[in-house]
Amino acid sequence: MIFFLNKILAYNYIILIICILFSLFLGLIIFSLSYLIAIQNPDTEKMSAYECGFEPFEDARNKFDVRFYIVAILFIIFDIEVVYLFPWSVSLYSTGFQGFWVMIFFLILLTIGFLYEIVKKALDWQ
Repeated sequence: MIFFLNKILAYNYIILIICILFSLFLGLIIFSLSYLIAIQNPDTEKMSAYECGFEPFEDARNKFDVRFYIVAILFIIFDIEVVYLFPWSVSLYSTGFQGFWVMIFFLILLTIGFLYEIVKKALDWQ
C-alpha cells in the first residue's frame, strides 16, 4: 500500500515538474521571438526619462492633492468586497444558515465602513 501511495505522489510531482518546465520553455520562446521579431530602433525620444517627449514643468517634490487617489482606493476596496456577493449568491443553498449569517455580518461590516467614510467626508471634494 505504501509503495502504491509513493508511486502516486511521485507521479504527481513529475506532472508538476513537467508543467513548470513547459511554462519556462514557453516563456523563453515567447521572449526570444518578441526580441527577434520586434524592430529595435531606439532614438533619443524613446530613451528619454519621459516617454511623452517633453521635460517636466516643475520639480517632482511639489505638493499635490491626493483626494483622487483616496477615492480610487476606496472604490477598489468596496468594489472587491461587493464582488464577494456573486459567489455567495450562487452557493447560498449549499452554505446554509451559517453561510447566510456570515455574509450578513460581512455586509454589516461593509456598511459600517461606508458610513465611516461618509462621517469622515472621505468622498467630499471640498
